Amino acid sequence: MAVECVLDVHAKLGECPVWSGRDQRLFWVDVEGRVIHRYDPATGVDETCELAIRPGSFALTADPDRLVVAAENQFVDVRWSTGEVTVITDLEPAGRETRLNDGRCDPAGRFWVGSTDDPTWSHNDAGMLHRIEPDGTATVVRTGVGVANGLAFSPDGSVMYHADTNRDRVWAYDYDLDIGEPSNERVFLDFTDLPGRPDGACVDEDGCYWIACVKGWAILRATPEGQIDRIIDVPVEKPTMPSFGGPDLDTIFVTSISIPGSTPLAPGQPLAGGLFAVSAGVKGLPEPLFGG
Repeated sequence: MAVECVLDVHAKLGECPVWSGRDQRLFWVDVEGRVIHRYDPATGVDETCELAIRPGSFALTADPDRLVVAAENQFVDVRWSTGEVTVITDLEPAGRETRLNDGRCDPAGRFWVGSTDDPTWSHNDAGMLHRIEPDGTATVVRTGVGVANGLAFSPDGSVMYHADTNRDRVWAYDYDLDIGEPSNERVFLDFTDLPGRPDGACVDEDGCYWIACVKGWAILRATPEGQIDRIIDVPVEKPTMPSFGGPDLDTIFVTSISIPGSTPLAPGQPLAGGLFAVSAGVKGLPEPLFGG
């Protein structure tokens, strides 16, 4: 399958691609660049909203000008047109060696987000996993997290996925969508014999789980039973997250990293930090809005 670099922008730490069907654009972040991007694949135009804080992940809302963003230790409201930031709630105490990282909405409009050791992969396991209700009420669901990643939900909302990059594991849970409670934790993927380490993820319309293999030059797909049935090579060592987009939700967009981070970049990667696209012959799911 041909993987195309659609934006050669050398993002420091590209993450969290989210397709807006309303705007027909892909929103995504550069965490260390402190910027939110909005890319129009029809024109090739990539707009940006610069911030004074590091955005780890975000969700769209019913207001086209409003994003809710997990940044540093806070959950904030960001106005795209002005860059104005308003704090909704503090999720973790300031001064901890953590920052908010991977996150997304469940099908009911709750926002889930996990944090990571800062610097990343320092193995302090000081991160947490949070659930934020549409009214802003936040609950700590898990502690002892190294690098929170891989959050995704099955098409009917009955299964939740969560990964810890430090532990090289992806877990699956039975998920009660009515109350937002995961249960029956089990290992879904063990990355011991897989390329790289588990990073960001999404689910397609068939319920298969797609995950970026950071440090592994690939993204892969696992069936709901946890069987790997597809691996797609990408031209960068550190892809970070796949997401479905395009008018028919049949294009996979993939973000990536251009800075060394905890490990040096392998040589010969002129496109590191780029945004990539590939047609995989399967469609994704519309991304839920925060608040439903």
